[in-house]
Amino acid sequence: MLENNPETVKIVFKHLPLRMHKMAQPAAIAAIAAQEQGKFWQMHDALFTTPKLTTKSIEEAATKIGLDMEKFKKDIKSPLTLQKLNKDLISAQKAEVNGTPTLFINGRRVQNRGSQAIQQMIDDELAKAKTSAAN
Repeated sequence: MLENNPETVKIVFKHLPLRMHKMAQPAAIAAIAAQEQGKFWQMHDALFTTPKLTTKSIEEAATKIGLDMEKFKKDIKSPLTLQKLNKDLISAQKAEVNGTPTLFINGRRVQNRGSQAIQQMIDDELAKAKTSAAN
């Protein structure tokens, strides 16, 4: 979708570590810490391709993507990092999200995840924006 709509689509990622996965929260915290170094998506991708998440494999992923490990280790323990995660959890609760992944387009929950249906939602939202701007 981003490739098809480079001027109009912005992706916002919110964390919702599920309690049933014991390494979900440490992974989310690691991704937030990587974001502090401008490498969120690299860490995201590295974590999702790691066969088994452990504290060690998370650190290995951080090293592999070239993070400053001293800063990374400081940031994963920072209260500000946990605060950012908690902000996402509150947003998920308010939006009644209880599973992942959940997609929204301009605040509308995506029901049909087919690429054509998503593109149609994007087109609809763009049309609404043009109508609003014209009025």
